[in-house]
Amino acid sequence: MPYQNINASLSAEDIKEIKAALQTIQNKLPFLITLTMQERRKLVKMGDKSLAFVNNSITAAQSNPEILPASFNVEELVRDYQLAIALNELLISMNQMTEQVDDTLLAVGSEVMTDSLTVYDYVKTAAKKTPGLKSLAEQLGERFKAIGKGKSAKTASVS
Repeated sequence: MPYQNINASLSAEDIKEIKAALQTIQNKLPFLITLTMQERRKLVKMGDKSLAFVNNSITAAQSNPEILPASFNVEELVRDYQLAIALNELLISMNQMTEQVDDTLLAVGSEVMTDSLTVYDYVKTAAKKTPGLKSLAEQLGERFKAIGKGKSAKTASVS
């Protein structure tokens, strides 16, 4: 769907229900962990190209258990592989939603900033002739104090 101005809202109840749904997901995944950057770097990675290798190694382990040490747990290998496949499937879905939320937030934020810049321009203009608006114009203008003098508020990178 091509981007158009966003015209939506979320009620407090909607947000509460969404957070509850996210908590349900978290509760269904009690084994999730958080790795440090150092831990992440040290781990052997399994990407899409490695799936066939892992699948073939499982077949080899199941077909030839006698070549493996007695301490090697083939069932655990299979469980871990199945979990990796399931988590990858979930991650794809979650990433798609995260991208949509991020894109929508970016678009809505842009709309809000563009409209706010329009309000600021009108306040600045009106402050020249309308008593009591000068301090409001100055307050709104605080946002742009750090921006170089060669840029206007609308052409400056707004963050």
